[in-house]
Amino acid sequence: MDVEKAKLVEMYRKLLELRKFEEKCWDLFSQNLIPGTIHLYLGQEAVAVGVCSNLNEDDYVQSTHRGHGHCLAKGAQMDKMFAELMGKATGYCKGKGGSMHITDANVGLLGACGVVGSGIVMAPGAGLSAKLRGTNQVVVCFFGDGASNTGNFHEGINIAAAWDLPVVFVCENNLYAMGTKQTDVMKVKNIADRASAYGIPGVICDGNDAVDVYKKAYEAVTRAREGKGPTLIECKTYRHRGHSRFDQGKYRPEEEVDEWLRMDPIIRMRERLTSMGILTEEEADVIVNEVDEEIEVAAKFALESPFPDPKTASEDVWVEERELE
Repeated sequence: MDVEKAKLVEMYRKLLELRKFEEKCWDLFSQNLIPGTIHLYLGQEAVAVGVCSNLNEDDYVQSTHRGHGHCLAKGAQMDKMFAELMGKATGYCKGKGGSMHITDANVGLLGACGVVGSGIVMAPGAGLSAKLRGTNQVVVCFFGDGASNTGNFHEGINIAAAWDLPVVFVCENNLYAMGTKQTDVMKVKNIADRASAYGIPGVICDGNDAVDVYKKAYEAVTRAREGKGPTLIECKTYRHRGHSRFDQGKYRPEEEVDEWLRMDPIIRMRERLTSMGILTEEEADVIVNEVDEEIEVAAKFALESPFPDPKTASEDVWVEERELE
């Protein structure tokens, strides 16, 4: 399938938004402006952008602890994202959720979750809801290679397959579950091969090529929307930094890191667009500068936003009692 030129440019801009956002997060965290820790999406941008570029606004996304990219690719606002990361009252969860709990129902974000593999059993629930309501919505569930070894992987995909639910399971295989190498804990070479046990398609794509991800995801989303059931997509990719902000990633061989850095998804997309004559180098630079400005404006909003009033600490914790209608 051919991808429209406008779509390719849109994807390039979105890739830059994800990259620049995470780089700014790294900078803010280094200044102690983001509490706790963060799990950066640097290097994996092509997965979220390639998949989410196929989705409608009312489609759903179930995210993970490494979820900033998923949220932005689905349409979350950068200013409210930064505010949430900084614990500000203007954030998506009023500063009470932080990095691993960003949610925006307005754009179909079911929420990020720090529990490994948890989303794989939540996504079928959203898929069942869409199927029962006849809304034609699709659910995309992102998870890592480590989550594919949990019981949730079997339970979630099994029931989604048995009931032909409109769910696309996207495994972001960055080769390491924290510091554990995939090949040390898995006998199968490809996680996508496990799809055969559930009678659904298993697809492998280059997770550092946004266009390849987009095309493979297009087929899976179309299949789900047509009522034909789920697909398991394995995106082979690599995170540029350690598991979290405090992980230096010393367990990864230097030559392996260098090899994957040469396959940077942002560089590859830019080279594709300029070689095809869709963008000149100058036009590509304009987009970079525009995104840089957007990031600074969004970060400024968050920096200038207030922290939550301590008196609101117990708010949004329980459902408020109300009279039954």
